[in-house]
Formats: sequence, structure tokens, C-alpha cells
Amino acid sequence: MIVRNDSHNTFDHVARTLARVIPGVTVARGHEIANLIHTSGRALVYSGHHEPAEHYWEQLSSAGLTMAPLEKG
Repeated sequence: MIVRNDSHNTFDHVARTLARVIPGVTVARGHEIANLIHTSGRALVYSGHHEPAEHYWEQLSSAGLTMAPLEKG
């Protein structure tokens, strides 16, 4: 599951949202991922079973993060 860079989310919002939604992601790790999103244009934030990925994708998208389409497989 990939989060894309955008011009409307702050680093702190991205970091805190990732920490709240993705198991095992701390706010500190969320800031590292937010920086990667900013510098690379996108970052892989979750890789695993499709069912939880759909749930996390919906939560991140609802929080305003710019999500790449979720791939099946």
C-alpha cells in the first residue's frame, strides 16, 4: 500500500495518521516515512494480506492522505 506526496498534508499529520492506523508504526517512524514520501514522491507503508490492507487504505484515505490505488494480489 503506497502513500503519495501531496501539497496539503503536513509531515506531522502524515506521521501521526500512519502511527494511528498502521500496526507497529510509531510517530517517529511515521516522520521517517513522511520524509520519504516528501523526497521520493511516495512510500510503501504496508505490505501484507489484502483484507487488512483495504481497511488501512480506507482509514488513511479518510484521514486525507493521498493514496495510490490498492493493488490486488
